[in-house]
This record gives sequence, C-alpha cells and structure tokens, in this order.
Amino acid sequence: MTPAIRRYRVDERADSHVLALSPAPIDAADVTQTKTSADRTQQDEEEANGLGGPRKRRRIDTDAQDPHLAEKASSRTSRASSSPIQSQEDAQPPTQASKEHFDALPRTASREISPPPLRGGARVPAKRTASTLDAKQAGATVLQSDGNGSGPASATRKAPLPKVKAPEESLNPRMLHNPPASHAIRLKLLTMLHEQMTRLNDEVKKSEDASQPALTLSDSELILQALDEEFQFARGSFAIYQNVIKSRIMVLRKMKLTIWKEERSKKIAEKLPKATPKGPSAAKPLVTDLTPAEEIAFVPRLTAQQEGLNKHGYITKMPTETELDTARKGVKSAQGWEQCDRCNTRFQVFPGRREEDGALTSGGHCTYHWAKPRRPDIVKGENKSRELKYACCDETLGMSAGCTKADSHVFKTSDPKRLALIMPFETTPLSNRDDTPGAVCFDCEMGYSTFGMELIRLTATAWPDGRELLDVLVRPLGEVLDLNSRFSGVWPEDFANAIPFNEASQLQNQIPPDDSAPRLKIVDNPLKARQLLFTLLKPTTPLIGHALENDLNAARILHPTIIDTALLYPHHRGLPLRFGLKMLMKKHLDRDIQTGGDQGHDSKEDARAAGELVRLRVGEMWRKLRAEGWVKRDGGFFSPNGE
Repeated sequence: MTPAIRRYRVDERADSHVLALSPAPIDAADVTQTKTSADRTQQDEEEANGLGGPRKRRRIDTDAQDPHLAEKASSRTSRASSSPIQSQEDAQPPTQASKEHFDALPRTASREISPPPLRGGARVPAKRTASTLDAKQAGATVLQSDGNGSGPASATRKAPLPKVKAPEESLNPRMLHNPPASHAIRLKLLTMLHEQMTRLNDEVKKSEDASQPALTLSDSELILQALDEEFQFARGSFAIYQNVIKSRIMVLRKMKLTIWKEERSKKIAEKLPKATPKGPSAAKPLVTDLTPAEEIAFVPRLTAQQEGLNKHGYITKMPTETELDTARKGVKSAQGWEQCDRCNTRFQVFPGRREEDGALTSGGHCTYHWAKPRRPDIVKGENKSRELKYACCDETLGMSAGCTKADSHVFKTSDPKRLALIMPFETTPLSNRDDTPGAVCFDCEMGYSTFGMELIRLTATAWPDGRELLDVLVRPLGEVLDLNSRFSGVWPEDFANAIPFNEASQLQNQIPPDDSAPRLKIVDNPLKARQLLFTLLKPTTPLIGHALENDLNAARILHPTIIDTALLYPHHRGLPLRFGLKMLMKKHLDRDIQTGGDQGHDSKEDARAAGELVRLRVGEMWRKLRAEGWVKRDGGFFSPNGE
C-alpha cells in the first residue's frame, strides 16, 4: 500500500495578499494539482473570451530555490501553455526529494504579492504618483504609498464641484395615486393647455411692451406652469376634472393679451417676498358707524330668545322642590360613586375626606388625553388614513389609555337638580341703580372639586369699551381636586398670592413695584362672587359671552337677557355643535387669542373677545338696515315707515 505523503496547497484569494501553505494528508496515487480539471476549464474559457485577462502563475521565492521545484514549475508552465485543457492524468506524482523539501518548509508562509488581474485585462498600477493626478478628475482623494511600501501616506485635494442643473420636467402629466382620468386623456388635455399658453406667450414676445420683460416665459417655465395647473385640476373632484380643464382651455383660447399680462403680473407678485412688520402689528380697528351710546341702544336686537334654549344646556327656570328631593335621594343612594370626566373610570368621591385615611377620591391616578379625538384633514389626491387621532399627542383612538397623568379622578355634572343641591340658582334681581353699565361681557373659569366642576374665577368687563368691572378668584365650596389649569389659567400660586377682596383697597398699595405677576382679588365662596356680579346687572342688561350656559350654570344665575356669540355665529350643522371663540376671532377679526398654550386661558381676554364679536355683528346689522332705509334719530332707530 502506498504510504501517505503530505501535499501543500496554495491558497490564492482575489482579496488577499497572503499565500498560505497548508499541509493536507492524501494518498500518493491521488495527488493532483491545486485546481481541478473543471476549474481550469472554466478559467481557460474566461481567458478565451477575454473576461479574465491573461492567466499567470505566481512564483514563490524562497531563500534556497530547490532544483526539483524549479524543474517541476517549468514543466507545469509548458503544459499549461501547450494545452488549454489539462486532464488529471497529466499530473505527475512528486519525487522523494521534493517531498523531503516540502516537509522541511514551515507549515505557513506569507508575504505581500501583487493583486489579482481585473476583468478585461486592465491592470491596477502599483503606485500612483503626482503625474497621474493631472489626468484624474479634480476633487478626488488619492492615496500614495511611500518609497518602502511600508504604509500609505494620504493626500487629499478637493476642488469646487460644478453646479448641477436640476432636470427640467417634460410635458407629461404628474403621477397621482388616484388619477381622475387615464394617462392618454390627461396628456391630451395638458398638451392643449400648453398650446394656448404658448400662443399667448408668443404674443407677449411680439408686443412692444419692453418695460416688463418678466412677463415672458421660457419654454421650461411654460411647461412648468401647464403642469401646475393640470395637476391642480387633477387633484380636485374626479367628476368635474375634464369639464374644469376644458373650460380653462376655452378661457385661454378667448383670452386677450391684456388679461394674460394681468395674470402674469399677479403670479409674479405672489412670488415676491412679503415685507414683514418690524414690531407687533396693531389690531385693525373695528368700525360700526355708531357711537358707543348708539351701540348700546342697538345691541338688544341681538338678544337670544329664551324658548328652546333648555334643550341645549341653558337653564331657564329653577328646579322644583319635588325635583330637588328626587335628586337628593339619588345622590344618597349613589354613595359618592361617580364617573371620571376625563377617563370614564368609575370612582368614589369623599366630600370632607374619608375618615380612615383622609382621601378625597378612590381609584388612584387618572390617565387620560386632555384633547378630543378628531379626524385629520383630507388632502385631495392622497390616500391618507382617516382614523380618529387625539390632538394632544397625535395618537390613534384606542391605542393607549392616555398621554397625561393626574393625581386623582374628577367628575362633572350638568343636571340642574344636582347643581341646585350644591348651590341654589338665583334670578338676576331688580335694581334701581343708575350707574350700571349698558351691557356687560361675562366669562368664568371652572375647576374640579369634590362637588364636581365649580366656579374658581369670575370676570366682567364693560361693553363696548372693554373696561374691567370685576375680576376675582373664587374659593370653591368643595375640596379642590384639580384646578384644570391647562384650560382655566388658574394655578395654585394664584390662590396663594391672592388678596382678600374686602382688603384689596388697603393692600393694593403694598404690592412691590417689581412684582411681575399681578395679584388677583379673591372671595370666599361662589355666593359672594355672584352677588358682586349682580351689582353690575339688571334683568334688562344684555349679558354677553361665548357658550354662556357653562358660565351661567357655574355661577347658578338665571338671566333673561343674554347675547351668546355661539348663537350669533352658529355652526352650519346646528346646535349642540358650535365654533370655538378662538376660531371665531381668527376667522372674522383676524385676531389671535388664547395663545398661552399650557398656561391656559385668560377670562378677561375671552370676555373682551366676545364683546368684539358682538360689535362686529352690530355693525353688520346696522349697515344692512341703513341700506333698507332705516335711520337713527334721538338715540333710537326708525324704519322707513317711521316705526
């Protein structure tokens, strides 16, 4: 049996500069070359096709070159050049001398070799000198090796790159997720639109109006304008897309040159930067064409009719004793169990604190979303999700319990019978005072207590001048659970720094002049705050506000003469839906209110804003009546018939 010998295999990798000689015991009769016949065939085919470049054998230089190895290498080289395909039978078994020499060599040998050839026969130069940089693109990074080849020395040279011109759009309709018509129809209409614009642009070029060269458009600008208009029509209603764009084409076909120039001038003006004022812009003055006394005489025409208001939360009559007894029994049987106004959790409330541990509520912390869920705005042409999302954290409805955590649960009741059990309602009393204002703007802020939602701030201003009449903090009847500061704007430090109302005149002078935070006056309970308001009112005094049912219920007031801006500017879908005061001010007067964010609202600002909206409506109504022939005379207003 033939003894086993050691054969050394050359490990040649394209990405390696190391030749490893590794021993592998094989049988002497099965000794073959490193590469199999199939491997050599594939390599020879690549060489014939010009893909792999010239094939070269790598030589291993040793300190003592063995004559047997040199003879062996020359014989293999001659056979490889004479025959493109080398069979396994051509391999000769190594001699005894070569076996002894390989056994004497170390098991591994490594040194730096040249990289493998690139495809196509191209070779990478071993060194890149400064002369080769001139033929390369400026700004490239070149690595040069030092003379010994021990390590590369980097040299970076960068030049400014030329500005790349943005690709121009072709006359091809822009892609939409849901196109209103096929591509062929859109392309045909787009081409017709572009032809009419080109015709008008050519007329501008031929005209002698050289003072406005910007009116003319280049070819790329014409294409861009046609694409913009077609894309705007395509994002509209699917049913009328073709009608709208055909109408536009007909308008352009019949358009005169002067009108086209006007359109171009408007578009140029829109692209110009608008000058921004250096300082805060003053509010635009509101003109009613009436004097303040005439406005007061006119405003009773805007009072709301009491009939039907009870269906929408307004309390127009006091609960009877029978209704109060029924409510009292219900509260007793409930044993303090309520439903949280924020997270809908059932919990128990303990007015006066629980005896065992002094707790005010059960149920632990309250996790909730402080904003209401709403659907995102629809963007035509986009397949956007219409899931309800909370405005506070932009989270989809039902994904989590909430984004805000409070110390306790809270509740709110709007039942007039339960409200009357805590604090009775009272009608505005008659008054013989002559110094009461002609109209009063009114706003309240509420917080949560162990008795539900209670009054914590009451503000009244004169109308139409907005002069402050009353602004006091109110201690609620129950223990405070949450001041609702995000919306009420009332914080614990406001109560801590407040001045008692009966001592306000004496202590007002003791406030430090550098005190940045104004100190409000405070009354002991809502009953006193209501009595202070009654000193400013008569039953016939118009009481102005926004969503007044909330404020009137919080103060337990029944007032027959109200002007509610939620009714003056109704929602298009009717009550109980209504527009917010902030939106009404922005829409009708272009003024921003309630900009404090997390700091909450200012009841004084809200009261005056409601008064401004009423003045706006007074001016609109008076101008309408004046156009119909009404006249003002002796402080009154008379119809054309003299009535």
